[in-house]
Amino acid sequence: KKWFSPLPISHLPILSFMLWNGYSPADHVCTYDTNIYQTYGDYGQFTYELDGDELFYVDLEKKETALRNLVVVKKNLDTLIKDSNFTPATNEIPEVVVFPKSPMTLGIPNTLICLVDDIFPPVINITWFCNGHLVPESIAETTFYPKSDCSFLKFSYLTFVPSTEYFCDFKVEHWGLEEPLLKHWLPTPMSELTETVACALGMALGLMGVVIGSILIIQFIILLLPCPPPCPA
Repeated sequence: KKWFSPLPISHLPILSFMLWNGYSPADHVCTYDTNIYQTYGDYGQFTYELDGDELFYVDLEKKETALRNLVVVKKNLDTLIKDSNFTPATNEIPEVVVFPKSPMTLGIPNTLICLVDDIFPPVINITWFCNGHLVPESIAETTFYPKSDCSFLKFSYLTFVPSTEYFCDFKVEHWGLEEPLLKHWLPTPMSELTETVACALGMALGLMGVVIGSILIIQFIILLLPCPPPCPA
């Protein structure tokens, strides 16, 4: 097996980003020690991936481990900015998609998933509003997942119970957006027409199976019947 993990470094005036990633064909690609630290707030991240799957990450709020790596990156931020000749990186416009985890059924708990893709730099705020009210709890977010083009993606999850009066709004803030991106989402359970059509198709297939089965049984019985004796000459 071939393992490929060189170290490219991007120097940004607002972000110090160190990423081990592969740029040549290989059987496996290991992305390790992904250290992120930026001047925008006291934030950092440390992750380890194999073939695009996150093996573990460090919860910096619990101060468990790997903090030394982030401290080094933070201390070197000014040096990295000077090495880049103060050339700012391009703020990419992220792509946002919202969808439910499971098919919608009124009254059945579900999870709403917000996928934000093509994030660069990895600084973003995702805010949820349910029925016009800010949702401070029941929100779960992943870390920034690095991609092969050095951009990132991130998931945000909201648990909810669909109802006819339920609606959801969410706001995404990123430097690539001139203004916050606002989207409105309504639950769309399976319509009565769709349910009727599905039921009719199921009944039709069932009747077809009964008819075909009956024909096959009759043919099988005919084959088992003894042949009549030949007529006398």
